[in-house]
Amino acid sequence: MQELPLNLPEGSRKEVMAYLEPFMLNEMSEYLKPVEEMWQPADFLPDASRDTFFEEIRDLQESAKELSYDLVAVLIGDTITEEALPTYESWLTMVEDVNKNEQGGWMKWVRAWTAEENRHGDLLNKYLYLSGRIDMRQFEMSTQYLIQDGFDIGTGADPYRNFIYTSFQELATNVSHRRVSGLSKKSGDKLLAKMCGVIASDEARHAKAYMSFISKAMTVDPSEVMIAFEDMMRKKIVMPAQFLREAGEPQGEAFAHFSDAAQRLGVYTALDYVDILKELNNEWKIDQVSGLNDQGEKARDYLLRLPDRLTRLADRMKVPEKEYKFKWIYG
Repeated sequence: MQELPLNLPEGSRKEVMAYLEPFMLNEMSEYLKPVEEMWQPADFLPDASRDTFFEEIRDLQESAKELSYDLVAVLIGDTITEEALPTYESWLTMVEDVNKNEQGGWMKWVRAWTAEENRHGDLLNKYLYLSGRIDMRQFEMSTQYLIQDGFDIGTGADPYRNFIYTSFQELATNVSHRRVSGLSKKSGDKLLAKMCGVIASDEARHAKAYMSFISKAMTVDPSEVMIAFEDMMRKKIVMPAQFLREAGEPQGEAFAHFSDAAQRLGVYTALDYVDILKELNNEWKIDQVSGLNDQGEKARDYLLRLPDRLTRLADRMKVPEKEYKFKWIYG
């Protein structure tokens, strides 16, 4: 790749994106898998062509009965988040200099990432449908609302802020799916545990890709990347399903109840948020970055102090103990 000078002038995103393009084309395969070698939803779901199809569904439903109410609610929230994929793909194509070349590295990555992520919602949606515990019409209306409502994550079209956000979010979804997998296994639903486990593995792999984008950008434009990271953490990383709602309810209300359920179960907590920040600080070697200007140094200081401050806030946080009754779940 061509060499770029440190501390590029403000507005240098275009040069950095062009600098990273060969990396995308040459090393993208490290973070993706060939389609023929990947798992597909059909690998886990009852096969309608087999004589044992209805028996397999009965077994699935028996296992699903053992899942706690909060766990089902969290699973639904995770699934709807995955099903809002059209929003995420369209958002990534609007990032500055991503869509300038349809066959360039960035657009190839966005399409390939979307294709891999698309399997997640397909798998979990079908599981929920077969489980018999879900009012699918209510679930589907919430999914439609979330895609229709979109999201506002505070990144604009800035590639640094967007890829900082995706680094954080892929780590967060890995945590959530991994914890749901563990709780499902404890409840006796081994099939759901496998499903969420393979999804979590995808999310971890995608997180590595986005983190590597930022690592490479940090080597050539450290101050601007550091300032972008600080800005995103000051705003707080909002979840992509922040506007989640049930039919007839205000925008975002279902997300608040979904978040409470996740916190009660320990699926995704305020301390997980802190741990992800620490992981990103370590991954990007924030304490060792050189060549920063004054503003970049101030941003670094903020990022290094932030985990302790957020930990103190998390320790004081109180989560409602009472389960919220969602329209999505029968009974």
